[in-house]
Amino acid sequence: MGEFKSYDEIRSALSSGDHTVSDIVETYLKRIEEHSDLNAFLEVYGDEARERALEVQEKINSGTAGVLAGMVIGIKDNIVYRDHRVSASSKMLEGFESLFSATVVERLLAEDAIIIGRLNCDEFAMGSANEYSAFGAVRNPHNKNFVPGGSSGGSAAAVAAGLCTVSLGSDTGGSIRQPASFTGTLGFKPTYGRVSRNGLIAFASSFDQIGPFANDIRDIQRVMEVIGGSDPMDTTSLESPNPVYTEVKPREKYKIAYFKECIENDSLDSEIRDKTHALIEDLKKKGHTVEAVDFPLLDYLVPTYYVLTTAEASSNLARYDGIHYGYRSPNAVDLESSYKLSRTEGFGEEVKRRIMLGTFVLSSGYYDAFYGKGQKVRRMLVDKTREITDEYDFILSPTTPHTAFEIGREITDPTVMYLEDIFTVHANLCGLPSISLPMGTHSNGLPFGMQFTAASEKDAELLAFSDGLMGE
Repeated sequence: MGEFKSYDEIRSALSSGDHTVSDIVETYLKRIEEHSDLNAFLEVYGDEARERALEVQEKINSGTAGVLAGMVIGIKDNIVYRDHRVSASSKMLEGFESLFSATVVERLLAEDAIIIGRLNCDEFAMGSANEYSAFGAVRNPHNKNFVPGGSSGGSAAAVAAGLCTVSLGSDTGGSIRQPASFTGTLGFKPTYGRVSRNGLIAFASSFDQIGPFANDIRDIQRVMEVIGGSDPMDTTSLESPNPVYTEVKPREKYKIAYFKECIENDSLDSEIRDKTHALIEDLKKKGHTVEAVDFPLLDYLVPTYYVLTTAEASSNLARYDGIHYGYRSPNAVDLESSYKLSRTEGFGEEVKRRIMLGTFVLSSGYYDAFYGKGQKVRRMLVDKTREITDEYDFILSPTTPHTAFEIGREITDPTVMYLEDIFTVHANLCGLPSISLPMGTHSNGLPFGMQFTAASEKDAELLAFSDGLMGE
């Protein structure tokens, strides 16, 4: 049995009677084993997946199966699953077993999806390459000497290599869309609050959002119908009804904006720039209105994002202290050394860097100058963006400034890595839905994507448009 690219292919194989859910699971388990050198999975739930396959098959036979029966899903290692290990790819949580399941996990299981394992990521979701995992870098299936992007690199690589039908990642500043671009997959960040964060290990609580990777827009729509919606366990979840995504059809004509500052940005690869211009012209030929709009705040996106997210990370990660739970240094001799050594040894370099930066911007004497000012700039960004989304359906930009880079690339200045997020952080700062669509292959043989962002709660319309665009 070959690779499955979509849930439609799985449903077709099951309805034909030629294959069972067990066959589907075994196909994926075999592929995971064959591609173990990608280091995408930290743990594979092989025996459990086989048992679930038998249960789901019985439900299919009796006509009681859920809407995702037979869909095989991998989850990022910062989404908790009851009685399963979760580590956020950090030594700090190595060996920790969750006492409850994330809301998204419960909803997937209720509709008979099969969770096949947990996926590698940058430690505590902090990174743009998936090289900051305590358990080794993930490799890009298109070229194993290159990164898959981050922080949800394992989730992207697993879908790109056909190791699962759909995977879940989390997106704080582009951590779904950037790896989707690097791996040639679809990566969707929903509106903030559309998907419950209950059970997601927090990085920056006002930015984090769970979302899916897939090879087919319809699979993203199906998964969003299941995992989206209000959740009493998450006070930031939206109260508005979750759309029936698969029933929303694309319109014939849309009004699309793009920021000239993005396309003319010096950091943008020339081939990606040319492809962006070609896409704009193609959209115009199809009857869509595509116009350049002024966005003078572009240079403030990345600084504002890192001031605010590091502040929230500093607060969220204070709980990992070597006392309550998590890694405790064996070299500690008293309370003070236990705190210091446990956090020094348990956290990786990038996590410690962001904690220190966040602690600084929250400290007395600097709070107003940095964190307070960052919040004011965020409000300005939201207001300016709302003016644009009130007039236009979508905002178009490249997802990333270039294609994937080599593993181990020497970066002496961390801010160079932070600029990987230059086109993606906008959606997180404003809480907007955004998707990366694969747009072809660069002359270097690596894929790249284009990003479309919509107004708040226009997730269904964005996915319908994406489906129409990918189908053309």
